[in-house]
Amino acid sequence: MANLFEAIPEALPEELFEEVVRGRGVMVERIVSRGHTSPATGWYDQPRHEWVLVLKGRGMVAFERGEPVTLGPGDHLTIPAHCRHRVAWTDPDEETIWLAVHYD
Repeated sequence: MANLFEAIPEALPEELFEEVVRGRGVMVERIVSRGHTSPATGWYDQPRHEWVLVLKGRGMVAFERGEPVTLGPGDHLTIPAHCRHRVAWTDPDEETIWLAVHYD
Protein backbone atom coordinates (compact mmCIF):
# COMPACT_ATOMS: atom_id res chain seq x y z
CA MET A 1 0.00 0.00 0.00
CA ALA A 2 1.15 3.55 -0.69
CA ASN A 3 -0.14 7.03 0.15
CA LEU A 4 0.09 9.97 -2.28
CA PHE A 5 0.61 12.41 0.62
CA GLU A 6 3.57 10.55 2.14
CA ALA A 7 7.24 9.95 1.28
CA ILE A 8 7.84 13.55 0.18
CA PRO A 9 11.47 14.56 0.68
CA GLU A 10 12.15 17.50 3.01
CA ALA A 11 14.52 19.01 0.43
CA LEU A 12 13.03 19.21 -3.05
CA PRO A 13 15.64 20.81 -5.35
CA GLU A 14 13.71 19.58 -8.41
CA GLU A 15 10.14 18.54 -9.06
CA LEU A 16 9.50 14.95 -8.05
CA PHE A 17 7.95 12.69 -10.71
CA GLU A 18 6.87 9.20 -9.61
CA GLU A 19 5.01 6.65 -11.69
CA VAL A 20 2.08 5.26 -9.69
CA VAL A 21 0.72 2.75 -12.19
CA ARG A 22 1.04 1.89 -15.89
CA GLY A 23 -1.27 -0.12 -18.09
CA ARG A 24 -2.10 -0.51 -21.73
CA GLY A 25 -2.50 3.03 -23.09
CA VAL A 26 -2.35 4.77 -19.69
CA MET A 27 0.21 5.95 -17.15
CA VAL A 28 -0.55 7.63 -13.81
CA GLU A 29 2.08 9.68 -12.01
CA ARG A 30 2.39 11.75 -8.87
CA ILE A 31 4.18 15.06 -9.30
CA VAL A 32 5.31 17.07 -6.29
CA SER A 33 6.26 20.73 -6.73
CA ARG A 34 7.35 23.36 -4.23
CA GLY A 35 7.82 26.61 -6.11
CA HIS A 36 8.94 24.74 -9.24
CA THR A 37 8.05 25.73 -12.78
CA SER A 38 8.74 24.31 -16.22
CA PRO A 39 12.00 25.37 -17.85
CA ALA A 40 11.73 29.00 -19.02
CA THR A 41 12.72 28.03 -22.55
CA GLY A 42 10.25 25.71 -24.16
CA TRP A 43 6.88 24.08 -23.85
CA TYR A 44 5.70 20.56 -23.11
CA ASP A 45 4.39 19.05 -26.35
CA GLN A 46 3.26 15.59 -25.34
CA PRO A 47 2.11 12.86 -27.75
CA ARG A 48 -0.64 11.72 -25.35
CA HIS A 49 -3.57 13.41 -23.65
CA GLU A 50 -3.06 14.38 -20.00
CA TRP A 51 -5.67 14.75 -17.28
CA VAL A 52 -4.23 16.54 -14.26
CA LEU A 53 -5.72 16.95 -10.77
CA VAL A 54 -4.33 19.04 -7.91
CA LEU A 55 -4.66 17.15 -4.65
CA LYS A 56 -2.90 19.71 -2.44
CA GLY A 57 -1.41 23.18 -2.96
CA ARG A 58 -1.79 25.46 -5.96
CA GLY A 59 -0.31 25.74 -9.42
CA MET A 60 -0.77 27.56 -12.71
CA VAL A 61 -0.63 25.94 -16.14
CA ALA A 62 0.08 28.29 -19.06
CA PHE A 63 -0.70 27.51 -22.67
CA GLU A 64 1.03 28.67 -25.82
CA ARG A 65 -2.43 29.49 -27.16
CA GLY A 66 -4.99 30.43 -24.56
CA GLU A 67 -5.29 31.80 -21.08
CA PRO A 68 -3.41 30.35 -18.09
CA VAL A 69 -5.38 28.22 -15.64
CA THR A 70 -4.84 28.34 -11.86
CA LEU A 71 -5.64 25.11 -10.05
CA GLY A 72 -6.19 24.41 -6.36
CA PRO A 73 -7.21 21.32 -4.39
CA GLY A 74 -9.80 19.34 -6.31
CA ASP A 75 -9.38 21.30 -9.55
CA HIS A 76 -8.60 19.31 -12.67
CA LEU A 77 -8.23 19.83 -16.39
CA THR A 78 -7.59 17.89 -19.56
CA ILE A 79 -4.67 18.86 -21.78
CA PRO A 80 -5.10 17.42 -25.28
CA ALA A 81 -2.17 15.74 -26.99
CA HIS A 82 0.23 18.26 -28.61
CA CYS A 83 -1.36 21.22 -26.78
CA ARG A 84 1.77 23.15 -25.88
CA HIS A 85 1.79 24.03 -22.18
CA ARG A 86 4.04 24.64 -19.19
CA VAL A 87 3.80 24.98 -15.43
CA ALA A 88 4.10 28.73 -14.90
CA TRP A 89 3.88 28.78 -11.09
CA THR A 90 3.51 26.56 -8.03
CA ASP A 91 3.16 27.62 -4.41
CA PRO A 92 6.66 28.12 -2.96
CA ASP A 93 5.45 27.77 0.64
CA GLU A 94 3.88 24.31 0.47
CA GLU A 95 3.93 21.20 -1.66
CA THR A 96 1.68 21.08 -4.68
CA ILE A 97 0.75 17.46 -5.25
CA TRP A 98 -0.52 16.70 -8.75
CA LEU A 99 -2.00 13.47 -10.04
CA ALA A 100 -1.40 13.23 -13.78
CA VAL A 101 -3.02 10.62 -16.02
CA HIS A 102 -1.42 10.25 -19.47
CA TYR A 103 -3.57 8.31 -21.94
CA ASP A 104 -4.07 7.58 -25.64
